[in-house]
Amino acid sequence: MLLSQEEFVKQALKEDIGRGDLFVRVTKPKEVNGYILAKSDGIFAGQEYLLAMQNLFDVEFSFNVNDGESFKKGEKLVLLKGNSKSLLSLERTILNMTLHASSIATLTNQYVEKISKYGVKLLDTRKTRPLLREFEKYAVRCGGGINHRMGLDDCLMLKDTHLKTIDNLKEFMQEVRAKIPFTSKVEIECEDLEGVKSAMDAGADIVMCDNMKPEQIAEVVAFRDANYPHILLEASGNVTLETIEEIAKTGVDAISSGSTIHQSSWIDLSMKLEG
Repeated sequence: MLLSQEEFVKQALKEDIGRGDLFVRVTKPKEVNGYILAKSDGIFAGQEYLLAMQNLFDVEFSFNVNDGESFKKGEKLVLLKGNSKSLLSLERTILNMTLHASSIATLTNQYVEKISKYGVKLLDTRKTRPLLREFEKYAVRCGGGINHRMGLDDCLMLKDTHLKTIDNLKEFMQEVRAKIPFTSKVEIECEDLEGVKSAMDAGADIVMCDNMKPEQIAEVVAFRDANYPHILLEASGNVTLETIEEIAKTGVDAISSGSTIHQSSWIDLSMKLEG
């Protein structure tokens, strides 16, 4: 089950604070001001989770940048105000959430900028860290990407492993349509044009061109346009910042990549308190 943002914040803090911040035991509270400082360029993400934190603790956040907006090194991204004990106990969780989300958003945005002029959508995947899917996919949206499946329950995707268990795809698809929700789509993964023809003939809503070369994908696009123009095409596999533009030029509707999440490198942010 997906966590609410407030519940996510609570669990993150439980992990860090444990039975209680030891510094809090030996200090008196005072009202302080501070800020999150950008020490590198990037795309901001994490605002929704910081607002959830604000609802739970005696702190206030004022945002100089909002989710999805760019920032430069040296900018004060978020102004902080509140009880010193609270802010100091929250510091690492504040930074971890904004660092993690902003790093994913920053890399996602680089991918999006490569393909936006071709009208192609960038999709994420289910290659997320366990229990962080909702958070990481939120960060992808902040970077301009679009979420693919949240889980196995919102779209039926038949991958190569699934297809190995199916004797007659056309008959199987008839059974699928009788049993899955009316609004659920079916996507079929294909490795070559013959597989694409079979999937489209069987009634797929979306066909994934998996690990195909750009010239192969272009053939699939031409076949789709001539015979099944209502079917969406997704390309996946070996997608990098260096290859994604060539894939976009083929005319597919979307390109999916897990690398926007699992290959993102943390940008540099820090929290400062003013004396």
